[in-house]
Amino acid sequence: MEYRPGTHLLMDLNGARHLTDAGALRDALTAAAQAAGATVLGAHFHSFPDRAGITGVVLLAESHISIHTWPEIGFAAIDIFMCGAAEPHRAAEALRQRLRPESETLTEVQRNQVSQPSL
Repeated sequence: MEYRPGTHLLMDLNGARHLTDAGALRDALTAAAQAAGATVLGAHFHSFPDRAGITGVVLLAESHISIHTWPEIGFAAIDIFMCGAAEPHRAAEALRQRLRPESETLTEVQRNQVSQPSL
């Protein structure tokens, strides 16, 4: 099997849907993982009291997708970290379709930058 480097996408969403709905967010992140071709191992989501937001993670064989929401300012921070054959940009597109943000910032970081030892 060919090694593919780990890609970490950081999505900042403004004006997204479902920022206080843990079930909808669990479904969205799980569907995003499936769209990327990732293997879902489990998920855990927590709703804060008084609709103060959600924190959640979908654990993947290829790493994870996590979300933290601040509904009082209409903001969600999402991390999509995948390695192997999984395609994180497909996960990002699936999340755009489900959460329909008014605006988005996407940052990509390659997490495979391993230094070679000096001789």
